[in-house]
Amino acid sequence: MAGEASTIARPYAEAVFARAKETSSLDSWSDTLAFLASLVADPMMGEAIGNPKFDQQTLTDLVLDVSGDQLDAEGQNLVKLLVANDRLSVAGEIASMFEVLKAEDQRVLNVHVRSAYAVKPEQEKQIAAALKAKLGYDITITSEKDTALIGGVHIRAGDMVIDGSVSGQLQQLANELGI
Repeated sequence: MAGEASTIARPYAEAVFARAKETSSLDSWSDTLAFLASLVADPMMGEAIGNPKFDQQTLTDLVLDVSGDQLDAEGQNLVKLLVANDRLSVAGEIASMFEVLKAEDQRVLNVHVRSAYAVKPEQEKQIAAALKAKLGYDITITSEKDTALIGGVHIRAGDMVIDGSVSGQLQQLANELGI
């Protein structure tokens, strides 16, 4: 299902991104899409979206009423389009894809660092500087402690993964030994 949602959401995310670039409103569209994603993620709204008793007009009115002034005219048009095409449920995926397109356009790469121990701010800066030199992107780091790694770090930067963890090295050794 996740792959299907991505396939469905991609053209919407690309169209919204193109419109945001055209109107120099990337940040406001980020806010709009984040709001829609949180709205759709709400369990009560999810029930309404999946309820066959709600026709398109009723669902559109409900979303626009709940949104209040959170949505400008273009945001409201997006809601109407998503409801008309029965795609409102993928608003979260659209928002995620939009953020990826925005980060790529602004040459920013979000990097996730998992470490066996808490990563200190100066270590994050060192990792960011090394990745910026290698990849040519501004780096934004989020980090988390994961004691299952035993030691070392696991870095995910887009499609690139750097596994310098002890558990990763043990797994690689086990694979080589056929265990």
